[in-house]
Amino acid sequence: MGLSNLGIFHTIIGIVAIISAFLSLFKSGKINLDSLTGKVYFYFTLISSLTALGLSSVKGINPGHVLALMIVILVSIAYFFNVRKKGKNGYRLIENFLLSFSFFLSLIPTVNETLSRVPAGNPIASGPKDPIIGVSILIILVLFIIGSIIQFKKQKRINSHDITP
Repeated sequence: MGLSNLGIFHTIIGIVAIISAFLSLFKSGKINLDSLTGKVYFYFTLISSLTALGLSSVKGINPGHVLALMIVILVSIAYFFNVRKKGKNGYRLIENFLLSFSFFLSLIPTVNETLSRVPAGNPIASGPKDPIIGVSILIILVLFIIGSIIQFKKQKRINSHDITP
């Protein structure tokens, strides 16, 4: 597949981050930074995003680098809210959204790279402009929107009642 050592490391770390996010979403209905899976998502997403800055098939800054920096900013702000703004309050709404949005953004290059490389020798998609990639990202966007609405409603209930998440 033509991956460098950094690319292999980045891919493995990224896969662990994505699996952790799915596990946290399945278990908690959100990426929960107070759980092991949420912590793994946070740290591995940071590492994956930072290593993405060293990966490029073209010189200079590209959209992937900007996306990686956005993800670092999103998870860092969410982490700040989690650590410094404890309790059942509006910060949980923002934290949940930022983590879900970072996960959505992480899936964009994941879908593109996976569909453009797998199976080896005869990939599903020809590149980022292939319609199957666009449709896949659109489906993920719809799921992100639905999930965000569900998270928002659940967190609002938690914030207004004495319900433990």
